[in-house]
Amino acid sequence: MAEATSRGAPVMSVVTVVGATSWGTTLGIILAREGHDVRLLARTEDEALMLESRRENSRFVPGFPFPDSMHARADADAFADSDVVIIAVPSHTLRDNIRKVAAQIPPGCIVVSAVKGLELNTGKRMSEILSEEMPSGSERNVCALSGPNLASEIVRGMPAPTVIASRDPGAALKAQAIINSSVFRVYTNNDIIGVEFCGALKNIIALGAGICDGLELGDNAKSGFMTRGLAEIARLGVAAGANPATFAGLAGMGDLVATCSSVLSRNHYVGEQLATGKPLEEIRRSMQNVAEGVNTTAAALGLADRLSVEMPITQVTHDILSGRISALDAVAHLMGRDPTSE
Repeated sequence: MAEATSRGAPVMSVVTVVGATSWGTTLGIILAREGHDVRLLARTEDEALMLESRRENSRFVPGFPFPDSMHARADADAFADSDVVIIAVPSHTLRDNIRKVAAQIPPGCIVVSAVKGLELNTGKRMSEILSEEMPSGSERNVCALSGPNLASEIVRGMPAPTVIASRDPGAALKAQAIINSSVFRVYTNNDIIGVEFCGALKNIIALGAGICDGLELGDNAKSGFMTRGLAEIARLGVAAGANPATFAGLAGMGDLVATCSSVLSRNHYVGEQLATGKPLEEIRRSMQNVAEGVNTTAAALGLADRLSVEMPITQVTHDILSGRISALDAVAHLMGRDPTSE
């Protein structure tokens, strides 16, 4: 476990990152730069050996070597004495991944979900899945990390804020103390429901923002779309138990602006490509990483139906993704809806 100074501040912590994804690798690198002992859990022994021999993740984070205190592993010992376990895998693989490693996570260890998505068939948040699959009593140690966090900027040392949310304030504070740094400013929040819905649902709006840019609809249209999109995803989040104020914070508005505006956003890229008429599967084949907004759109619609929440933007986005309507037809549909109050 972490050593401590006479004032109780951790000198070095042991952090296990599950997932050699671009985000998992980035989090590992910035934590190792701070002196923490970081174990990056790869899917297989061969993958771990390759990452170790190259000392970088040349597939997802090329050009950024692993600091000396970061090592790729594929064995159960990767969890030994861990203070924090960070889960950074695609949302559709989270349940399977946590089932494989849950028994290896030390009791009392803080578990941080860095996954932004909803489970496709159930609409469940990532922390709900972790709580279901981990040993009883572990749910109090589960946190969610979310915010305007574009990995390729953060790994370059560019400043960024983020939010760590948990039902247990103590768990969030422990995670904050380890993950916070001079370039990655961590805030805590007790609304884990809202923080997770913000992180997942903003990807739906980012798909639409990419479509706006791909169709060259202009800044007025895009800003209006983002604003109405934020109102729509907040309706669903609040119906599911979120604090509405969370959607105006870093995990909500902050992440929405970054994801809808940046050329680094995967979901924005997918939207731009959809605007050209390319089918979804062709776009997916061209990408190294997962655009979480695709599955989240379908999951959100299922949840909205169960909670009786109207989501017109999400519905037309789903229709575009499934090939039922074109991007231009979707714009006409939204603009032709009956006028109402804001």
